[in-house]
Amino acid sequence: MIVIMATGDRAELQGFLKVLPPVDFCCVYGSALHPNNREKSTMVDYILGVSNPEQWHSQNLKMNKNHYASWMAHLGGAKLITEIADEIGVGVHFNPFVTWNDKMFKYGVVRMHDLVQDVLNWERFYLSGRLQKPNCLSCYIFLFSLTQQIIVQILVDNLDIENVNSANLRAAISAALLLLPPKFTEEDLYAKICSLSYMGDLRMLFAEDRNKVKKIVQGQFDLFQLKYKPFLEEYEAKEFLRLASSGSHQKNISQDCGLSVARSLVNSLPPMVRSQMGMKLGEKKKLTESGRIISEVLIGSREEAAKCMQKVLRRTVMVSSTRQAVSSLLTVGAVTAVRYLSNKMCKAWKSWR
Repeated sequence: MIVIMATGDRAELQGFLKVLPPVDFCCVYGSALHPNNREKSTMVDYILGVSNPEQWHSQNLKMNKNHYASWMAHLGGAKLITEIADEIGVGVHFNPFVTWNDKMFKYGVVRMHDLVQDVLNWERFYLSGRLQKPNCLSCYIFLFSLTQQIIVQILVDNLDIENVNSANLRAAISAALLLLPPKFTEEDLYAKICSLSYMGDLRMLFAEDRNKVKKIVQGQFDLFQLKYKPFLEEYEAKEFLRLASSGSHQKNISQDCGLSVARSLVNSLPPMVRSQMGMKLGEKKKLTESGRIISEVLIGSREEAAKCMQKVLRRTVMVSSTRQAVSSLLTVGAVTAVRYLSNKMCKAWKSWR
């Protein structure tokens, strides 16, 4: 299934940006984008990248003071909003339950530098996890039936984050392969990629749909294929993988589980992850063909590398999700926080029934 975003829907989503100060980057994600979702209560989620969050919030407070918790708007101001996001949270300030044009929106504001660092290094593994899923960067897809040409658009991308994100996608597929067995399906691969950013997330214990990963992958399988096809072909050409048709819409995959391939996969992980793995497993200096000296993680076995990487990611996600939860509680106010959490818990409860 290819998601077809109607022109009217696209214009409406772009229209919301007109009531906000200018941004350098904007993507939309979440279940509200799904064509079968007709619930007006579902929030449309935005990530907004700006060069100077304090300056942006100062402008937005003049334009949309009602988007913020009342105490933040009247007592804290833009400086405190930014400080809480940076010092307590993970650099992102969210305004949820914003009503505009009979729809609800939630938007997170992040410094562009922080966004790029998370995408390239997985420093917080917060926004980078969202950008690994097709419902974010690939949220607007138009299929022209005559030419079968697919055009992917992001609402705003002044700094070419989509291109920068290719390193994030390559790292995601490398991490997923380390955690997968010798043989698996495409759906298994995308589910593992999707689950990376949920490992260690405290919300998954009580406030998230336990079938969330499965629903994301099955609902947007074609978009996952489109997003990760170049990397699968790259790894097949390197003989890391072998792809075989299964007679259905997906392929069966077998991978080389040898130590040399495991080293290559680890070398494709972000610098922050490799650094923490090196602290646990040891590392050595290596001279590249270009003359650069890099640190290479010492790997005794593939299983050892996978286990170590999993611990690093789980701890990163746990710390980030906890910090962001505390930050959100402070900035959006207790009433709004309880409302947001109760919505999440209702979805989680339904998934267990």
